[in-house]
Amino acid sequence: MSARVLPELVFASPRKLPRAASLRGRVVVLDVAFAAEGVGPGFDKTTGKLIRDLGPRLARWVDHHDHERHRDYAGDPRFVLCTKAEHGACPEIIDEVMVADAGPIDTILAHFDLDGLYAAAKWILGGREPYPGADDDARAVDTRIGEPSPVAALIDKALRAHYNDPVLKHRIVHYLVGGLRKGIELESIREAAEDFDRMAHNARVLAAAYRIDRGIAVIEVERGAPPYDKTELLLLGQELALVSIVADDASVSIAAPFDSGLDFVALMELGGGMPTRVSVPRKRLGEALIRIREAIERRG
Repeated sequence: MSARVLPELVFASPRKLPRAASLRGRVVVLDVAFAAEGVGPGFDKTTGKLIRDLGPRLARWVDHHDHERHRDYAGDPRFVLCTKAEHGACPEIIDEVMVADAGPIDTILAHFDLDGLYAAAKWILGGREPYPGADDDARAVDTRIGEPSPVAALIDKALRAHYNDPVLKHRIVHYLVGGLRKGIELESIREAAEDFDRMAHNARVLAAAYRIDRGIAVIEVERGAPPYDKTELLLLGQELALVSIVADDASVSIAAPFDSGLDFVALMELGGGMPTRVSVPRKRLGEALIRIREAIERRG
């Protein structure tokens, strides 16, 4: 790996994007969804602004989250935009032809979850999986369908415990690109995964407070609760009901199984995102409950 010249790696979320001026040279954007409407400043002031400001420096934008604005870029070959139903994860969209066709790039801007980091590693490797089955692992983690390999399970836990740690993300990508060798990268991943185990325990304790109402498991987490993993808490809620909702003092997270047939993006009129997992402001909890109950009743 020492002979390989890596592009700069920058990690972001759909609503917290870097300024185009801070990104060096030609840029590839991987697994970063178009910003949803109704949550934060919306598409035009975030995603749209980055696209406009990058201009011809944008080499590719590859994503698999549903969004109504995908159609605006249907004729632009730089954009490879799919839905979650078409591709459960981003890395499986990337291949050697795509990477070669994009040409040399200087910066990879990737979503900060496992899906995004695996996509970044695959791009660096010229469109090849960092290890056999890596694409399947990314899909299993992002859809929560199937069991990921021990490698992916460990990385997923590490990221869920330290999703704001850019050093860890760089080390994960280097670990993947470097062939899963032992060293500081693997040690850092293991230490972070141990922190997740403690947060998962706290989630299991909190889950006792779920209340069930017509196919929805709802929990309101009070300020000052011990650190917990929200994804784990949502998954525990889905063991009790079709839909799980975790509400804290700022936001409401809503989730259902990937194959549930529910589309919270459409239901809450968000414009884009993952159909079966969304977040809305805390003030929309009552509205969300009404709309989801009606959707479940229609579903039968």
